[in-house]
Amino acid sequence: MTDTTQGLESLGQLAGVPKGAGTEHIAIAREKKVDKFGRAYATGKRKNAVARVWVKPGKGNITINGKTSDAYFARPVLRMMINQPFKVTEREGEFDVIATVTGSGLSGQAGAVRHGISKALADYEPALRPALKHAGFMTRDSRVVERKKYGRKKARRSFQFSKR
Repeated sequence: MTDTTQGLESLGQLAGVPKGAGTEHIAIAREKKVDKFGRAYATGKRKNAVARVWVKPGKGNITINGKTSDAYFARPVLRMMINQPFKVTEREGEFDVIATVTGSGLSGQAGAVRHGISKALADYEPALRPALKHAGFMTRDSRVVERKKYGRKKARRSFQFSKR
């Protein structure tokens, strides 16, 4: 902190402090978090999908619920989604991923796996965190399906109106 913000005893004294004083960013040194097998673990979420993801150094194999990523995610867009964290950090083919994912549909599951991979990569190699955060992969997408309301056909759709 700067000398202008030291010695404040109450919020009333804050009026005399110039704007922006004492707001220097302090770099937090993050530690590498791995288990006894050398794997980093993280949980990723998207819609109603929850993915438990383990990342370890390897040849780039991605296993989801016991299947390869090509077998589990048939659409190329979904496979591209789960590979995005590796592309952004330029670590393609350097890590093996083992994931178990439940809930939601394939799109939500792919988003959950991507979120989990990003968090696990940041735990394994803390220097990658800024790149992943800038790309938006570290933030949980909080959008979920709106619930159906009574007296309506869906969440917002009303029944068809009939004049006669």
